[in-house]
Amino acid sequence: MDTLNGKLSKAGAIHKVEDGFKNLPSMQVPGCEAFIGDSLANPEGSAISSGFFELKASEPLIYEYTYDEMKVVIQGEFILTDQATGEVTHAKERDVLFFPKGTTVKFETTDYALGFYTGHRSFAP
Repeated sequence: MDTLNGKLSKAGAIHKVEDGFKNLPSMQVPGCEAFIGDSLANPEGSAISSGFFELKASEPLIYEYTYDEMKVVIQGEFILTDQATGEVTHAKERDVLFFPKGTTVKFETTDYALGFYTGHRSFAP
């Protein structure tokens, strides 16, 4: 797996890219300040539904992924625990996450978190 921008790390099956929005290459469009770069390029062979996920300080949510999903943290911080390994990662605003199919994750936040997701699934959650 490749990352063009940012620092790639893993906590169990959870892939995380920190600072993937920094130092993006220019799209080279005259007069336009447009920049683009892949944070994760086809992680684990993934192929896509989207929406928002909001979590308020409360009991943790334990969720099993029956599909591949990517998520961008828009606001706040998610505390994620890979239930298979016990490994924990903290995902803050602008971090990009990948959850492979079959991963079970405990989601927590100390206050509030909002994420945008794109998943490879054909059903409503």
